[in-house]
Amino acid sequence: MNRTILHEAKEVAVNAAQAAGAIIKRRFDTMYKVDEKGDAGDVVTEADYEAEQAIVEAIERKFPNHRILSEEAGQLGQDSDWLWLVDPLDGTNNYVIGLPVFAVSITLMYREEPVLGVIYEPMPDRLYIAVKGEGMTLNGEPVRMRRHERELRRATAGWIQGHAVGHEQTAAQLRQKLDQSCKRMLRLWAPTLVWCMLARGMIDAIVLYNSEGEDLYSGVLMVQEAGGQVMDFQGRPFRTMCREPYLIACSPEAVEPWLELVRQGMQEQEA
Repeated sequence: MNRTILHEAKEVAVNAAQAAGAIIKRRFDTMYKVDEKGDAGDVVTEADYEAEQAIVEAIERKFPNHRILSEEAGQLGQDSDWLWLVDPLDGTNNYVIGLPVFAVSITLMYREEPVLGVIYEPMPDRLYIAVKGEGMTLNGEPVRMRRHERELRRATAGWIQGHAVGHEQTAAQLRQKLDQSCKRMLRLWAPTLVWCMLARGMIDAIVLYNSEGEDLYSGVLMVQEAGGQVMDFQGRPFRTMCREPYLIACSPEAVEPWLELVRQGMQEQEA
């Protein structure tokens, strides 16, 4: 992997994310046209499209030979080892109801592994950056995940599920298990921010149920570079792109309790 490309990409991604964030912030609470996207409750606004255009154009100018996968525009460019994943407005459902919980997410993948993640939260002006092997920062300050070994009944778990999951019985059962076992189960509808909260030690764990998309890998890299553990439901480390991910993320010291809790939730459904 070419580190020069990676560091140039970081500058492009940061500038593009902040430019997109400015667009989103300016349009916040003034959106009157909202379109349904699919049949699973997802939505899209003019701000999504405008922010996406700013990001895609910035990437294409600097890296015309890279491939881009953007939430609204789809696949762009030619085959390449370098793939950009763009979610111009993660948390659109929050955005359209006036809830200021949303972010811009840009990820650079190299041979299907995340190597750069930039998440920009425009309302509080928080810029999260993770570079593979170089750590994570928040507004330029290094972030390391705090140890979390508290009892599950005192813990806060973030729940993330794909739009298509809906009210699937297995997912509902696992959600119920988390809700009953933890102090709080958080459903933020802005996955990238949930990952950042975990990386910062503000919550204890994440359980992700079949939610693959442009907003996943920036957050995964944030947690990994902050010192956290990301694994599948069998406890295997999560490294590369996956079409149907089922994941647990937490501090390394807390792996076994969270794995066991998820196993119990899944077994109860099977029974």
